[in-house]
Amino acid sequence: MPVELDRYDRKILRALQDDADRSTAEIGELAGLSQGPCWRRIQRLKEAGVIRRQVALLDRDQLGLSLQIFAHVKLSAHGRANVSAFLDAVGRFPEVLECHVLLGGVDCLLRVVTPDMKSYETFFFEHLSQLPGVTEVNSMVSLLESKATTALPIR
Repeated sequence: MPVELDRYDRKILRALQDDADRSTAEIGELAGLSQGPCWRRIQRLKEAGVIRRQVALLDRDQLGLSLQIFAHVKLSAHGRANVSAFLDAVGRFPEVLECHVLLGGVDCLLRVVTPDMKSYETFFFEHLSQLPGVTEVNSMVSLLESKATTALPIR
């Protein structure tokens, strides 16, 4: 069940999504609150699980991780019965940034980053294609990332 947010909470969340490195005083100013009430609201949002964690967003290209692949994975009937085992295995691969279980003709969508195609080839042949239940993987290379955000549309 979603947490009820007032206009101050929404302003705080937008400010944090924009730059979580701001001080509580700066966030409070943007939200129209003094530092103390702003800090208490942030703590309440953390306790409620609205704010799960605060992290640094890194530049993949600057770190040499310029290849981004979207992989559609199909599982066998036996594999579908053990989706949790597949998800656990995929969760251990640092190359996999996201894994989504889907309805339809594909069972899972993975977002994978590697330095280059040779690295992805190694990952694919030595890890992903070797997982039990995997019957097919269709890999699509991202040529251009025109939008990437972690900010949720808070209205």
